[in-house]
Amino acid sequence: MLSKFIHTALISALPCCVMLMPAWAQNNSSRGDDVVLEMSQASKRGDKARLAQLLPQARGHALEPWAAYWELKARLGEASAQEVQEFLTRYAGSYQEDRLRNDWLLLLGQRRDWAAFAAEYPNYRMGDDKEVRCYALLVEHLKNPAADARLADEVRKNWMAQRDAGDGCTSAAARLVGTRQLSTHDVWVKARLATDINRPRAAREAVEIIAPDALNLLAELNASPVKFLSTKMLAIRDVRREIIVLALVKLATTDADGAARFMEDKWGMQLTGEERNWVWGSIGKQAASRLSSDALGYFAKASKDADLSDDMLAWKVRAALRAEREPRWPLVLSAVNAMSEEARKDPTWVYWKARALLSNAPAPTASGTVSPQRAEALALLQSIASVRGFYEQLALEDLGQKITVPARPAPISPEEKEAARLNPGLNRAAYAIALGLRPEGTREWNYSTNLHQRGGMSDRELLAAAQFACDRAIWDRCINTSERTKTEIDFEQRFPMPFRDAVIQRSQAIGLSPAYVYGLIRQESRFIMDARSGVGASGLMQVMPATARETARHIGMTGFTANQINDRDTNIIIGTAYLKRALDDFGGSMALAAAAYNAGPGRPRNWRNGPVLDAAIWAENVPFNETRDYVKKVLSNTTNYAALMTGQAQSLKARLGTVGPREAAAPPVDEKMP
Repeated sequence: MLSKFIHTALISALPCCVMLMPAWAQNNSSRGDDVVLEMSQASKRGDKARLAQLLPQARGHALEPWAAYWELKARLGEASAQEVQEFLTRYAGSYQEDRLRNDWLLLLGQRRDWAAFAAEYPNYRMGDDKEVRCYALLVEHLKNPAADARLADEVRKNWMAQRDAGDGCTSAAARLVGTRQLSTHDVWVKARLATDINRPRAAREAVEIIAPDALNLLAELNASPVKFLSTKMLAIRDVRREIIVLALVKLATTDADGAARFMEDKWGMQLTGEERNWVWGSIGKQAASRLSSDALGYFAKASKDADLSDDMLAWKVRAALRAEREPRWPLVLSAVNAMSEEARKDPTWVYWKARALLSNAPAPTASGTVSPQRAEALALLQSIASVRGFYEQLALEDLGQKITVPARPAPISPEEKEAARLNPGLNRAAYAIALGLRPEGTREWNYSTNLHQRGGMSDRELLAAAQFACDRAIWDRCINTSERTKTEIDFEQRFPMPFRDAVIQRSQAIGLSPAYVYGLIRQESRFIMDARSGVGASGLMQVMPATARETARHIGMTGFTANQINDRDTNIIIGTAYLKRALDDFGGSMALAAAAYNAGPGRPRNWRNGPVLDAAIWAENVPFNETRDYVKKVLSNTTNYAALMTGQAQSLKARLGTVGPREAAAPPVDEKMP
């Protein structure tokens, strides 16, 4: 049975749903909730028979579109085109209609039913599936095989961006290679990228396009790159050289120094200049991601930055920032300039390019004349300066400003509120989330705000939708929806403070900044009390069971049991106690404590070794993508929460400080901290 809280939330959502839903959704009795929940479980099991048996009982329920979707999706491969069209007609305009259309288009592409695909694709609204888009581009090419650089560029971009193998983009790429609109070099680059991120199937599918006879060699090098590189002697032909490159890239992922030795002693001189540069870039990237002092030396062996991928260049920038004594600003500048246009627009690289330009720009003259180099740097900083994120806030401070709360937008009008209240997708999403179907509800919510209409909702519509979520304590949708606005910024939506008394009282009682705690919770769980991570962390502050037990022991909480971690107040007590313990262990460094909270204390203890760094440089060099992003967002959130809570201008830089090796006079490491 539903909890009293959830049942109340569902009932409060029903009037607008009933008013707006078509005839099939007019029966919203709570007795159907259990049927829908059982169908959700049957869908996960792939139980076609149970889904078919339960569907009649879900007719008339507010979430009938989900029930019907699960039932048809489970047997889509056997369904007739007429059944599909009947579904699309019955649920026209809904997320489930376009979700099934997406699935159907993928199936039509796999079947090579290009006529049916071409007929249905124009109705596809979401437009966010790279595989569907690649099939559409392939159909376009089949209709008009003439050379089209735009089409080839889009296929290349989608294919390179895919981490895993996919029939749509692989098929489109193979076709364009056959007509010489994509090159063999493009294919080898795809194989290299896939090998670098340990996606052997994607690499195999790429190699199969142009060198099917080399698949045995590919399997051999994946099994043991060291053995492969040791036993092979010559790489004269193009295919053999590229296979050697893949073996070196594969080895670099686990042993950058070993790959470097193979390059120096055996293979380097047998490769082309571009191949050598790629391998050295790969070795440099892997060394930099392990914070090795050899990274810049490896990057230096690549004679041309333009031959490196954006990911390699990003790690070259990080290594140059982390260099002994002071950043190597010329290397930062050259690496950013070599990135793709898209990568150069990322606020991260806009910021560091500006810093590199400022590093040796002449000071303004007495008359106020500014050099072109300084003017370019200031223009870059101004292009990103805002309160929106980590580097945007740093840019503000570099321009002499502080972080303050933006003026609130005009109040949401009654008409705007009513439009959100009557939006069928938002109501169905809220109902699903309240029922415990959070993934489904989140997907439908995002579709309703971002994809249902071309370009997504306007700023005013987003603010109204966000408020609809805030008013129902759906905090993750409140935050994420409000964050999508471009010109109107509502900090109270973006940085809500649920459970304020509990958070502030506990934080202040143990000497923690409430803004820091809120900044961390916002990143950890978006205030979802029943949030559970893939590794088992639970609750508002996403505490692991073992961490909870040790922290309870540490603070003298007697009788603690694992199930208590899902209690709101207990979760806050345990989470704040652990955060304070981490902050104390790392000498008050918010950046290091945040990294410890996310990745455990052992890793940041190692990551802090080396030169004393500006904490922004240290954070950018955190080896784990998740933790790097986490630290920056927690500190940025904290600064914005402090501005909101105090009403005073704030500094992110003051919170960052510097990071370096543990001082000799510091207290011993807290070895028991999990």
